[in-house]
Amino acid sequence: MSKPIFKFFRFALLLCAFVAGSAIAAAQFGKPFDQATFDALQRGGKPTLVMIHADWCPTCKAQDPLLFDLLKQPQNAVITPLRVDFDKQKNIVRAFKVTMQSTLIVFKGGKEVGRSTGDTSRAGIAALLKKAV
Repeated sequence: MSKPIFKFFRFALLLCAFVAGSAIAAAQFGKPFDQATFDALQRGGKPTLVMIHADWCPTCKAQDPLLFDLLKQPQNAVITPLRVDFDKQKNIVRAFKVTMQSTLIVFKGGKEVGRSTGDTSRAGIAALLKKAV
């Protein structure tokens, strides 16, 4: 194989590995929700994002890379993301008065300051996160 072709294939392989790694990281971010952690964050007035998520939900899958990227930005790094499993944590879903997966709820100073359902726009999610900081 000639050197230019080898370099192209090596670059393509590295690019695929990077993209796959980013997708996996985006899909796995956020601590699993537990009441004690949430309560401690709220008592401390910490900015918190509660993500009502379902693995099978296409809207949730569209939100994940946006949230992953936005939460890495310095102004949003103070937000603690907590992931609620829509199917397995029904008591938590009911406690937050949520009826649909892909719901995002932000808290600041121990109080809910914003929520959205089904938003997959970068600008909309960024505006929601801004309410928490």
